[in-house]
Amino acid sequence: MNLAITSSVRVFVAAIVVALGSPAALADAVNDAALMTPRPARLLSSYRLFLDAGKQQPNEAVVPYDLQVPLFTDYAQKYRFVYVPEGTAATYDDTEAFNFPVGSVLVKTFAYPADFRAPDEPVRLIETRLLIHEEKGWNAWTYIWNEDQTDAVLKVAGKVVPVSFTDKTGVVQAINYIVPNKNQCKGCHSFNRAVTPIGPKARNLNKDFDYGTGHRNQLDTWHELGILTGLPRSSERPSVPHIADVNASLDRRARAYLDVNCAHCHRLEGPGSTSGLFLTYGEKNPTAWGYKKRPVAAGRGSGGLTYDIEPGNANASILHYRMASTDPGVMMPEVGRTLIDAEGLELIRNWIKQLK
Repeated sequence: MNLAITSSVRVFVAAIVVALGSPAALADAVNDAALMTPRPARLLSSYRLFLDAGKQQPNEAVVPYDLQVPLFTDYAQKYRFVYVPEGTAATYDDTEAFNFPVGSVLVKTFAYPADFRAPDEPVRLIETRLLIHEEKGWNAWTYIWNEDQTDAVLKVAGKVVPVSFTDKTGVVQAINYIVPNKNQCKGCHSFNRAVTPIGPKARNLNKDFDYGTGHRNQLDTWHELGILTGLPRSSERPSVPHIADVNASLDRRARAYLDVNCAHCHRLEGPGSTSGLFLTYGEKNPTAWGYKKRPVAAGRGSGGLTYDIEPGNANASILHYRMASTDPGVMMPEVGRTLIDAEGLELIRNWIKQLK
């Protein structure tokens, strides 16, 4: 198979870019040299990943995507993009994140609308995180947006950013949004002690996305663009339901939520492996995913409770207790949020309630 992006596919890429509202005349190509320099650029714009960064309009060959079940981050909106160098492609994996070639970049921008009841505008960009596959492995860099929303500046040490917004119920929320430092990025993205992507897995990408030219399956689109190889037929691809999909089983929805929000740490290969609590979507052993499992060393994080999951009783379950807390010494996940994910908590509460 020729992995180079064909001219017809390039037309499709250009059509996506134009449909997303960018100028018809495409800007300079992505700056591959800057991406491969070990020392990160001071400004996000140096990489030329966007035609209009303030509007999150991607450059040619930078492809937007979405996840079926996203990680909760204080209700922030997220804009995701992937870039794979011309002539290369990611390799499909049925279970883990795809194997992306050197030079690839995963881009994620965190933003807040002033009012979630009108989420399109105005929107305030807070930070953009880059996960760059360099010669020696993946490296994570965070860029914080300036007041003018024209560019973002490298911030290795993290930062606390005051953010206010009106939520979907009309209540004004004021939070101290926490931009993680580099070590925190490494902590969540650790797989067998190496930095690795979390989100772009087949089961979470196997959904339609509105590219502005119509809704298309993301895996099919990546394959057609030449940035993904080894894609099996659609009937053989795994998938997970959206957590609000009432047509899907409560068990599948809850396990999908825990997989994305917890399993990057709570798995055999993750930093939370010593807990013995493994929350990956495919985990078959009920004790491993918490069913009547006693904590190894939760300290006061256990809340004085006996089991990670007490079947039929969410209030007696450590998992629910820690999700319902905002105490830094108790809450889980322990980074990435200052608020309680009300919808996620309700999902897990209902799931535990029906367990026998």
